[in-house]
Amino acid sequence: MPLRATSEGRETVLLGLVGCGIAKSRTPEMHMAEAEAHGLRAVYRLIDVDVRQPNAPSLEAILQAAELTGFDGLNITYPFKVDILPLLDDVSPNAAAVGAVNTVVLRNGRRIGHNTDLWGFSESFRRGMADTARDHVLLIGAGGAGGAVAHALADCGVKRLSIFDADERRSAALAEQLGRNRPDVIAEASPSIEETFAEGLDGIVNATPIGMVATPGSVVPAALFDPAVWFADIVYFPLETELLATARARGCRVLPGSGMAVFQAVRAFELFTGRRADPNRMTATFDAFEQQTRQQQTRQVAET
Repeated sequence: MPLRATSEGRETVLLGLVGCGIAKSRTPEMHMAEAEAHGLRAVYRLIDVDVRQPNAPSLEAILQAAELTGFDGLNITYPFKVDILPLLDDVSPNAAAVGAVNTVVLRNGRRIGHNTDLWGFSESFRRGMADTARDHVLLIGAGGAGGAVAHALADCGVKRLSIFDADERRSAALAEQLGRNRPDVIAEASPSIEETFAEGLDGIVNATPIGMVATPGSVVPAALFDPAVWFADIVYFPLETELLATARARGCRVLPGSGMAVFQAVRAFELFTGRRADPNRMTATFDAFEQQTRQQQTRQVAET
């Protein structure tokens, strides 16, 4: 895609992340560092609706402002991945199948929605859980991220996927959607986490915001952590969520949310810039940010 030139002659790309509670997101650093490696200049802004309460702009107003100020694209996160769909001019096949968008390319006066979460979770799972059993998996959370993760799990060889959501209608709708899009997978709504666990599981995936700094806790009751069951989380701040910490302490194999965060950013960067991103380089940027955060936390503890 054509990019603008800065005063010093470098091409520049203007990006942003729209969501709630995103102050600690690693996404800006990953995009800006990767752009620098390509000789580009990326300006990446956080558009945190939480900090603009009680007079937060609407999602449509945010999109209009981004277009008027020359943004090239936006990443979309919780809780807007589904809400943004009717505001777009077109969506990619992935986004249409999943029913959620996490990346919007603004080009030639049009808003094009994509879903890079699906490939992001798939790639993370293939690299981190390649040899795990996956006959029966429980997915907790049927929102925008849950839809992408459900399709990714199907693509990674899960044979039976039970889906639990606090809103029973959402879990039933996602199960029906997955059954249409991935007919080789047995997809079903779960009546409860406990009942599905009792049927026997190979793995559990958290696709809810529970575990984030703003919404701490674990979606899985403490009594249900079994060393024979693997656990995956899509939350990456904190990287070691309560779910993963408990699972690790019980001897379970775990997959943190960092992989999905990096690989969805890899694909999004390519959509924004037309340049091929380096996953290893973006992983290194993510890890460096995590190390810096830990050092800051250590200093804060030492000073108290």
